[in-house]
Amino acid sequence: MKELRLNIPQYSTEHGAVSNWEDGFVIKSEVVKDQIIISANHAGLVSLAKHLLFLAQNETPINCHYHLDEYNSLETGSKEIVIYRI
Repeated sequence: MKELRLNIPQYSTEHGAVSNWEDGFVIKSEVVKDQIIISANHAGLVSLAKHLLFLAQNETPINCHYHLDEYNSLETGSKEIVIYRI
């Protein structure tokens, strides 16, 4: 089994939601027949994992969130994704 180490920044009110993308990431989202499909290369999947782990930290407040769209991180034609901590 291969070990993957990730550096997840801690939430602070000064920096808010921190984005930390892997070099060469590719992420696409679409809706097909009421299914949400997220496709990504290795760097994209690791990047998404880091964002989810950032939101999962106890220090990250409720309603902290990421907006991802084709103008911010997703491939052209992708549907917007909003990920909230609840």
